[in-house]
Amino acid sequence: MSFSERLQQFENLVKEDPLFNNNTWSASELFGVSNSSKIIAGGMFVGNSNLENFIRNQRQGILFLSEITFPPEDEVFFAVFVHNQIGSLRDKLNRMTELFQTEPENYAQRNNNVKVYLDAIGRIFLKNKGFWNTLKQEDGFDSDAAGPFATVDKIVYAMYPPAATAQRSSTAREFVGYLTGIVGQDRIHEVFPWPDEDTIAPEMHRMPSTIPVRDIVEAVSTLGGYYTDNLVERYHIALNHLERKHFVILAGLSGTGKTSIARKYSQAVHGITDPCRRDPLFFVCPVRPDWTDPTGLTGYYDVISNRYIVQPFLQAVLTASNHPECPVFVCLDEMNLAKVEYYFADVLSALESGEELSLHSNVVPIEGSNGARIPASIPIPNNLFITGTINVDETTQRISDKVLDRAVVLDMSAVDLEGFLEVLQQRHIDLRESVQACSAILSEVNGTIVVHGLGFGYRVAEEFIRYHRFAVETCGLDSDDVIDQQISQKVLTKLRGTEQQREMLNSLRTLFERFRRSQGVILRLLDELNQLGSFQNSR
Repeated sequence: MSFSERLQQFENLVKEDPLFNNNTWSASELFGVSNSSKIIAGGMFVGNSNLENFIRNQRQGILFLSEITFPPEDEVFFAVFVHNQIGSLRDKLNRMTELFQTEPENYAQRNNNVKVYLDAIGRIFLKNKGFWNTLKQEDGFDSDAAGPFATVDKIVYAMYPPAATAQRSSTAREFVGYLTGIVGQDRIHEVFPWPDEDTIAPEMHRMPSTIPVRDIVEAVSTLGGYYTDNLVERYHIALNHLERKHFVILAGLSGTGKTSIARKYSQAVHGITDPCRRDPLFFVCPVRPDWTDPTGLTGYYDVISNRYIVQPFLQAVLTASNHPECPVFVCLDEMNLAKVEYYFADVLSALESGEELSLHSNVVPIEGSNGARIPASIPIPNNLFITGTINVDETTQRISDKVLDRAVVLDMSAVDLEGFLEVLQQRHIDLRESVQACSAILSEVNGTIVVHGLGFGYRVAEEFIRYHRFAVETCGLDSDDVIDQQISQKVLTKLRGTEQQREMLNSLRTLFERFRRSQGVILRLLDELNQLGSFQNSR
């Protein structure tokens, strides 16, 4: 998309703003190599504008359209609305042409090349000859002599490329924050004029039910996933067997890849082969323990900013509604940290009944924090695929039958540690020596503790291996000493139990004969068991 096309689409969308009236307003494009916006002391130079027609036609408002570029490729397009004090700008233009008679060195006879400035408190100043290098009073700028001025009514902006990625220039973000500081949060709004096709590839228009499951399984494996017991196939079927409702719960030990399979499955369906590449149609919604109502999912109206705060789940719903031909995936991460029945009831009801999800009570849509107009209610789209992940430990809440009955629950507690480590060293040659050094002890420890519900998942195993490689190869430490470190500080941290786990502790004490730190942990826990009748590491 060329610059002129981007500009035209931005201008077209901005002109849809209720404040703009095409019949009574002027729109001035302040673009060009020698006309680009720039920051100066005390404010910014917005650009040069030909305001002859503005004076001649007695317009009731003016729209200044400008752009600023930040490396490597980010552009911020912004539009400055001036309406309520438009008379002041008209007076300023007339005054400059009159002063030309007495001060031709400072003023021009015509207003066909007017410099537009925005100062640090949201005021627009005009100059039809020469430039100001500063708008700061202490630098000699006289705002009274430079006036009359007009206060900005609104600024609308858009960022290009349209996808907000991790590579987004921090300077571009800071510039938007700078504009916000000038005019205030209530008078700056983001719009999204460019279609998502710029970031949504053709492969993302395929529904998962149309893709052979073997292709998805292969793609998930290529992306680095390791899952046994036909888990990817079962997950695929669970998500797609119903035409309208797509809701799966993944349960199991922490670190077995529950969130990972949701992400990799989405990437596989969307044709993404690089695991590090952002998937624009995958959303993660971390559940907080303090959620007692649906606002954490569906958002809420913020009276301070006068906007509707759009949460990741609602953004997923809106994205799915805007792109009905694309599958959109959302993961409710650790969904049982809070009472699911409290915060998920509205969504679950809409998902089950087909009724619309109520968002707010306003008759007209409210501007959202994402720049979109948020309606009073919205249906759950058929192309939205919801996955919830749950852990079962002392920090989580029990999930009621009402929720379980409406989802397919897949248990991911089974861990094939030996198979995972074998695949890990095949995929990462640099980890091969560490895998060979650690795999035996990891398998023995996990086999001893897993029968007591204390086993560990793939995350712990991989991080154990990577710690070992770094410590041995980069820091030059002894291999056994590093293994001892990681067992005590990574593997044994969750150990807890009562007299029933005494045999487990004794087996671990024997297993750790050559690991001083780890055996010290076990001896301490045995002593705690003898004195208190129970034990718990990492209290």
